[in-house]
Amino acid sequence: MTAGVDGNGTVFKDKAFNADLIRVAHLLADAARPETLRHFRTADLVTDNKLGEGFDPVTEADRAAEQAMRDVLGRERPDDSILGEEFGHFQGSSDLTWVLDPIDGTRGYISGTPTWGVLISVADKDGPIFGLIDQPYIGERFAGGLGLAEMMGPLGLLPLRTRATRDLAGATVLTTFPEVGTLDEMRAFQAVSAQARLTRYGMDCYGYALLAAGQVDLVIEAGLNAYDIQAPIAVIEAAGGIVTDWDGGPAHEGGRALAAANAQIHAAALAVLRDAINA
Repeated sequence: MTAGVDGNGTVFKDKAFNADLIRVAHLLADAARPETLRHFRTADLVTDNKLGEGFDPVTEADRAAEQAMRDVLGRERPDDSILGEEFGHFQGSSDLTWVLDPIDGTRGYISGTPTWGVLISVADKDGPIFGLIDQPYIGERFAGGLGLAEMMGPLGLLPLRTRATRDLAGATVLTTFPEVGTLDEMRAFQAVSAQARLTRYGMDCYGYALLAAGQVDLVIEAGLNAYDIQAPIAVIEAAGGIVTDWDGGPAHEGGRALAAANAQIHAAALAVLRDAINA
């Protein structure tokens, strides 16, 4: 079967078509790496604030990395759409969209912590079908979808597999911000955290990578955009995990996300979140 579109808009994918998407995703990550590393932990890093009140940083590295990825897509897949954090939406003519976050965790990036990453995914009308979480400084890359679930890094090429079933009482839970989102969302997260064995903060996208790698059990966040979550969804689901919103529905458009290592711990955390939000 060659690549094409059926009457419902579904993209047919043969091995060569899938392989090309994977190839291009890695080209994007390869292009973004030097742009992020060029500015990381440098004294002259230029940082702007996107918000009039509060602090939502963007750096010259964010913009340079996204532009480098868009340049690759312009050469390799000019018909596909692009949704990027820094330069918005480009409407292509195909049924595929590349969703790019050039630096997920910019606050961590400007603080010198290695928990930020480059997020790359390609999605059809139903959501992400392949994704990469790339951490350039450590040299780790987590890939998932289209038959792959693997990580590459200092320890070589390894399979990705989420943790086996365990009770919430034995779980490790991650999120990025202690406040999570709104006051109600923070309280709901705290209700899950109170039942878990261990809670850690400040992981940014690296938390999702750790879940896919079988190191933790849950990542719970709110206030996300599509470019924050689509690559993690692809990687985690390929590794055997589950990602939904806090109602158990799709999470690829952003908002609230519950990422879990397996169905049992997902159900347990989801019940606690629902009860706390509806209290």
